[in-house]
Amino acid sequence: MYAITIPEPGGPEALVWAEVPDPVPGEGEVLIEVVATAVNRADLLQRQGLYNPPPGAPSYPGLECSGRIVALGSGVSGWAVGDEVCALLAGGGYAEKVAVPAGQLLPVPEGIELRQAAALPEVTCTVWSNVFMIAHLRPGETLLAHGGSSGIGTMAIQLAKAVGAKVAVTAGTKEKLDYCAGLGADVLINYREQDFVEEVREATAGAGADVILDNMGAKYLDRNVQALGVNGRLAIIGMQGGVQGELNINALLRKQAAITATSLRARPLAEKAAIVAAVREHVWPLISSGRVRPVVDRELPMSEAATAHRVLDESGHIGKVLLVRS
Repeated sequence: MYAITIPEPGGPEALVWAEVPDPVPGEGEVLIEVVATAVNRADLLQRQGLYNPPPGAPSYPGLECSGRIVALGSGVSGWAVGDEVCALLAGGGYAEKVAVPAGQLLPVPEGIELRQAAALPEVTCTVWSNVFMIAHLRPGETLLAHGGSSGIGTMAIQLAKAVGAKVAVTAGTKEKLDYCAGLGADVLINYREQDFVEEVREATAGAGADVILDNMGAKYLDRNVQALGVNGRLAIIGMQGGVQGELNINALLRKQAAITATSLRARPLAEKAAIVAAVREHVWPLISSGRVRPVVDRELPMSEAATAHRVLDESGHIGKVLLVRS
């Protein structure tokens, strides 16, 4: 088969479409013929040599995909050859085929095209596990989602609104904020021109955010704590703003607040399977009913992965960028 390989770490030009050995499904795995995959920030880090796949995972980028099952490993039940699926991956989505544990499979939701289903696994699993399973966002509470126009952000807005929460978002342009408003965001904050701590306090009559979903890490750590309300929960899922920050423990204690930091990729298989099962139970009905939808900025041929990485590097997109097999 062919896959996007990274012979040497570097810029987008480091991505090479090359012939590689076919994967073989192991016990409890299925083999998927990939129709589409999506580009995530983690893929950019892997390309630069900064985020290697966990042991046993394919060396090719790609943390999610959609496609058709073409073979079953031993011990797999509940799935059949020919089933159209999407899947959460530890790697290997930028390829014509990928082997994946059966516990990380999801059926394609009703009303969603097979290609566009590739935009769902990573964002739904990330948002549901962090905002709902860990931070326990409840109806009537306020969520602050940084990067509101990203794939994660657009899904967080929709899911939070679906459960009856108020949503504040940050983004860097009016176009992106307008799009967030169209998805239901209540408070729109241009981080280039406004202080999100002040804006969240004003929007909540001084109470602060109940849950913050943060992709920035160190750069926003102190201000995120300032923006939290009493019993607030900060969920860190990225480090685009650095890895080392200063934390005011006294401020955290006064607010009786909590900070968690998670990554999906390296979690044990059983944990991933539990998250996928929860997403199928709670999120898939919302997608099938049309209340929640994937947001896709554009589709590019998989062999043009370098172009897709440049799009993410420039941060001009809204939602997900897909790589589609031609």
